[in-house]
Amino acid sequence: MSSKMSGVFKNKIILITGGTGSFGKTFARYLVENENPKKVIILSRDEFKQHLMKMEFAKQESLMRYFLGDVRDLDRLQRAFHGVDIVVHAAALKQVPAVEYDPFEGVKTNILGSQNVITACIDQGVEKALLVSSDKAAEPVNLYGATKMCAEKLFVASNIYSPHGTKFSAVRYGNFVLSRGSITETLLRDTHDNVSITHEEMTRFWMTFDGSHQLVRYALTEMEGGEVFVPKIPSMKITDLFKALAPKAKHKVGGLRAGERIHEILLTEEESMRSFDVGKYFVILPHKTIAPKQAKHYEKYAKIGKATKHGFRYRSDTNEDWLAPEDLKKVLKLEVTKHS
Repeated sequence: MSSKMSGVFKNKIILITGGTGSFGKTFARYLVENENPKKVIILSRDEFKQHLMKMEFAKQESLMRYFLGDVRDLDRLQRAFHGVDIVVHAAALKQVPAVEYDPFEGVKTNILGSQNVITACIDQGVEKALLVSSDKAAEPVNLYGATKMCAEKLFVASNIYSPHGTKFSAVRYGNFVLSRGSITETLLRDTHDNVSITHEEMTRFWMTFDGSHQLVRYALTEMEGGEVFVPKIPSMKITDLFKALAPKAKHKVGGLRAGERIHEILLTEEESMRSFDVGKYFVILPHKTIAPKQAKHYEKYAKIGKATKHGFRYRSDTNEDWLAPEDLKKVLKLEVTKHS
């Protein structure tokens, strides 16, 4: 591990918005067990989940702080971000059907809330802010994806307003194999005689919690401001997922739900013209007209990576890396052991 990588969180105060969610809780655990932070602050709306988290992190009590608050409330963010070095912005309304049904609630949290995070970071002198985005932000077909696309663009463009202050970037990835409320969690918890599949050809990207932690770590270490970092992660057919977790259940095809698509995208054809392959990740750079002072980014990533071919698309159905049913079982066993 390079000295640059080893120091990104050391003696830093890190605040995680949406810190009681699946990612936030596991990332907080990763920080206190591996990164020697000065303090980890959890900001979320749910007092009960904070209570549970306090009990779970009892041995790390001296490192942890818990703030009740909502990213919709700028005044609360101004107070919470005071003295913070790094903000990881994971708070969002994420359920596609729920945001389709209550669209402006998604706008208020995912778009206006993200702008509030940006404003508070700049005002309070935060060093770095990283948005946790979604594969659904790339060429979005549902409102959730559209709100995350807007959040990404807000974070990228905000570097213009803070050229010598806060640096803003984003990470974009797919589904967690064991997130709260996910289909994998549901199938592991319940016994099913019948399962409904919305489309037999559906594919999805899958991410482990450990993979997300390393992605966020890499992004916060390397970011100059304005990048979107994308991991290379495996795909899986939904039918194979059910074969792994509900092999005896009868499958029924129910049809696509509102806002659902058959395949997901992590890097679009347009973005390939300003992206670099740096090994485990792709880095999408801001357009030079959006961030003219950051054109040096292209020189940096050209040295450590290779430009992606124009027209390349990183899609879940054309991915070269696939999870077989047995592979998923192994991954889930590890995830359950480490993070449940």
